Amino acid sequence: MILSDEPDVIVVGAGPAGCTAAYALAKSGMDVTLVERGEKTGDKNVSGGVLFGRVLHRLIPRFWEEAPIERIIRTHRVSMVDNKASLTVDYTDESLAEEPYNAFSIIRADFDRWFASKAEDAGALLANGVRVDGVVKKNGRVVGIRSGDEIVRSKVVIAADGVNSLVAEDAGLRKRPTDQQVALGIKEVYGLSEEAINERFGLLGNDGVAHSFLGATEGIPGGGFLYTNRASISVGVVVLLTGFQRSKIDSREIIDRFTSTPIVRRAIRDGLLLEYSAHLVPEGGYSAIRQLSDDGILVVGDAAGLVLNLGFSFEGMNYAIGSGMAAAKAILKAHKKNDFSKGSLREYDCILQRNFMLKDFKTYKGLTKVFGNPRLYSDYPEVIMHLARDSFISDLVPRQRLVTRAIFKFLSDIPLPHLIKDGLELIRGL
Repeated sequence: MILSDEPDVIVVGAGPAGCTAAYALAKSGMDVTLVERGEKTGDKNVSGGVLFGRVLHRLIPRFWEEAPIERIIRTHRVSMVDNKASLTVDYTDESLAEEPYNAFSIIRADFDRWFASKAEDAGALLANGVRVDGVVKKNGRVVGIRSGDEIVRSKVVIAADGVNSLVAEDAGLRKRPTDQQVALGIKEVYGLSEEAINERFGLLGNDGVAHSFLGATEGIPGGGFLYTNRASISVGVVVLLTGFQRSKIDSREIIDRFTSTPIVRRAIRDGLLLEYSAHLVPEGGYSAIRQLSDDGILVVGDAAGLVLNLGFSFEGMNYAIGSGMAAAKAILKAHKKNDFSKGSLREYDCILQRNFMLKDFKTYKGLTKVFGNPRLYSDYPEVIMHLARDSFISDLVPRQRLVTRAIFKFLSDIPLPHLIKDGLELIRGL
């Protein structure tokens, strides 16, 4: 890494959070260096999913007119599945296909490259192929970064280097996440023609589908997903790392079992496998969010643990972008005072507390415990699928009332104390 000047801000990581902060700060006139370890921006990213884009619309109005968007998500589906059947809730809303759009499917490698180029156009210096080994401190405050034998100083550093943030860890803001605080995401991308996808999913034009699955992870806490892109389909599973380790099931086997379920198998049939990838994502929720600011440093995006799992929705990119915007706002305020101390940069934490982001995490802080319950991925789907079969199959046997059958099935398969405990946890979580 050869950087001759001392920038005002060094942003480590060119994902959505880092690109947001770099773009906003550079556009406001600050000297910004955006450091990315991939030789090309997006090379190290294996995510492809749904971007809830209204927060980005605040930063870059009508960004969808220039960004590499795949499809506009008009339909959200949630399915409970087993190896033979599925039970699906479908929410389709025409207003979701109206500006400003609610959500988009994207390919992160393409999107990140576009976003980094926007930061460059705004005046940021993009340094690719740079591994940051840690921070430089002077009198207890962060004053730059180190890469090998080289040191680059700055007034403030933004740690946007992902779930296992070396920068935040070296600065002493957080420890490496525990296995209980992360999940393993496994993804495949299948190539299909745009016409085939539209016909298969009943779509018109650029409409898209975001589909979540429960019961698709071999009893391991987690879920499955399917997103329609323009000419491909992204499918995969996200499972708690501790559950995955206990299961002794290979990651390849988990994704193979998911894609062999009838509903997914039909969706990707005749598709060409273009990509297989795996990646760790934050899963600790509100309780895992620690100190996000200190003297000369802020932590944003996945590095801050800002990924929210609602079961029917898995959101991270919108919180990454929102945290990048908050970091830029706090730094601009500190720059006016020429004060990058912990007390001054505390404004970042205050912004996160005031706006929707940390409020969302606090509202749903109980869901982390709910989604860690293995019965949610084995016993309950099995009971519900059994009741669905009884409701739709006629086998010439007199039927009981649905309520009677449901009570009997739940009580016979799941002990009453567990039902009460799980129900109370779900109510508290929601």
